[in-house]
Amino acid sequence: MEFLKQNVLLIGLAVGSGLALLLPMLSRSVAGITSLSVTEAVILMNRQSALVLDVREPDEFAQGHLQGARNVPLSQLSARLKELEKFRDKPVLVVCERGRRANTAAKLLKAQQFTTLNVLKGGMQAWIEAKMPSSK
Repeated sequence: MEFLKQNVLLIGLAVGSGLALLLPMLSRSVAGITSLSVTEAVILMNRQSALVLDVREPDEFAQGHLQGARNVPLSQLSARLKELEKFRDKPVLVVCERGRRANTAAKLLKAQQFTTLNVLKGGMQAWIEAKMPSSK
C-alpha cells in the first residue's frame, strides 16, 4: 500500500501511456469497418485481391484512381448494390477523395451484410501524397 501511495504519479503515467498506445488500435475498426493507411491498403490489394470501390463522381474518377478500381458513385450506390453482391464476403477497400464519402459508403455496405470492409484513410489525397501510382 505504501508503494502505491509513493508512486501514484508513475502508476498513472504507466496506465495513461498504455491507453494512449491502445487507442489507435481500438479506433481503427469502428463498427466492423477498418481504416487503412496507404501501405496497409496496398498489402490488402496485393495479398487478398480486394475489390477497390471508388465512390467518387465519374469526373473525379477520370482524373485518377487506384489501378483496377470500380467506380460506383456514392449517390448511386444504393441503386447499384446488385453489381457488388458477389463481393459480399470478400475484402472491399472503399476510396473517395479524402475519406468522408468512403466512410458513408462503408456504413451502407455494412448494413447490407458486407463482411470485410476497409476505408483508405485520407482517400486519394493520401494516396497521391504517398506518391503511389494512379490510373487514368
